Amino acid sequence: MAAPSPCSCVLWDMDGTIVDASEGILRRLGLAMQHFGHPEVTRAELVHWIGPPMFESFQTQLGMSPGEAADALVFYRTLSQQDGHTTGARLFPGIAELLHDVHTAGIPQAIASSKPEVQVLALLDHFDLTPYFTAIVGAAADESTRSSKSEVVGEALRRLAAGGAPTDRPVLVGDRHHDVEGGAEHGVPVVFVRWGFSWPHESEGAQASVDDVAGLRALILPEATDA
Repeated sequence: MAAPSPCSCVLWDMDGTIVDASEGILRRLGLAMQHFGHPEVTRAELVHWIGPPMFESFQTQLGMSPGEAADALVFYRTLSQQDGHTTGARLFPGIAELLHDVHTAGIPQAIASSKPEVQVLALLDHFDLTPYFTAIVGAAADESTRSSKSEVVGEALRRLAAGGAPTDRPVLVGDRHHDVEGGAEHGVPVVFVRWGFSWPHESEGAQASVDDVAGLRALILPEATDA
């Protein structure tokens, strides 16, 4: 990703990359665990829950059957609707400014998130970020279709191209191994950010890793960084 034009478009993960929604997620998971008779999730255990589709996590983390996971997901999403999708959410420091500057530089951007698309849209609107994106892709409402990172990356690339954006040199910014694996399935290199909810080894396979927004900016907008 060397200057002067490191990428033709940027795809962004949402939770753990742009937004820290952990406060609301932890509260809703606590209520869901109580309802279904499981021990409450601690903040340290959120690394298992933030990033993958929730439908998948109910199965992998709690051993639920697909049917049980579907019931748990309905309960969890009902809590989310009652809370409001933006309650307790905050932007990671400096990320809004970077999104603005990438947009101003004329580089098309897309969201490629395993979070339900309706929630992605609500968060972007809440933080006044929607105008920066050519395409906004999240999981389907039931999270059983278009929920894997590979599926949302593929759809984000399709919508970018349909909007006239060049997709010959894309890059995906994310914080979980799902991002690395999903990007690889489409030949999209990944910049791994370390401020999200991940284990250190999850960056394996990424083209680059960064510890802060300044490091990410230097990769995406090298000329602006050097100016």
